[in-house]
Amino acid sequence: QVQLVESGGGLVQPGGSLRLSCAASGSIFKTNDMGWYRQAPGKQRELVAIITSNGYTTYPVSLKGRFTISRDNAKNTVYLQMNSLKPEDTAVYYCNADVVEAGYRELEVWGQGTLVTVSS
Repeated sequence: QVQLVESGGGLVQPGGSLRLSCAASGSIFKTNDMGWYRQAPGKQRELVAIITSNGYTTYPVSLKGRFTISRDNAKNTVYLQMNSLKPEDTAVYYCNADVVEAGYRELEVWGQGTLVTVSS
């Protein structure tokens, strides 16, 4: 069974920075696209960033420049560096990955979410 475990969330003041991590574990043959999504209270889940296995990244225009996604393929881990954080960035951040299991079955996997609160 493949699992994604996020870490790095917490409380930060406006203008501050946080780095989220998400590690995939289990019987993994290959990890394809990995990404981050977020869901604020009362709102729909939205895309934050996606990174392909060869490092190509995609961001919504509204977040480009403040957030940076990266990955370590050897560790099946994806990171999200968040700078110049604003109160409206407060949300639960979810990791997502397209994984090929050791038996070559393809799965879409979600993490349990990590809370980021931006407040003074």
